[in-house]
Amino acid sequence: QVQLVESGGGLVQAGGSLRLSCAASGRALSSYSMGWFRQAPGKERVFVAGITRSGSISYYTDSVKGRFTISRDNAENMVYLQMNSLKPEDTAVYYCAADSGSGSRRENEYDYWGQGTQVTVSS
Repeated sequence: QVQLVESGGGLVQAGGSLRLSCAASGRALSSYSMGWFRQAPGKERVFVAGITRSGSISYYTDSVKGRFTISRDNAENMVYLQMNSLKPEDTAVYYCAADSGSGSRRENEYDYWGQGTQVTVSS
């Protein structure tokens, strides 16, 4: 009942910054907990960051803590991932996901997914 489209990916040098955006249409974004996941070539998709429906709580995988910030603007139906101090190991396709429940670090708990946006970090 919600469609998600990511944007903002691209090529950036190590140490640089990038902001990913996720635009939602259909049902109001405030109905969903939101998450960002990423998938590197040849590897499984893994959790990056999550945020509750109101934006009151956010949480992160250890490897990005202190570097990435997830945020949301429910009035504009937007979710963001601000990525600072990027490293080559951050290179992956990044996906925005919506959970009709209370949120999770596990991808199989999410109900809706965007198509992904490529982030490449050069050394």
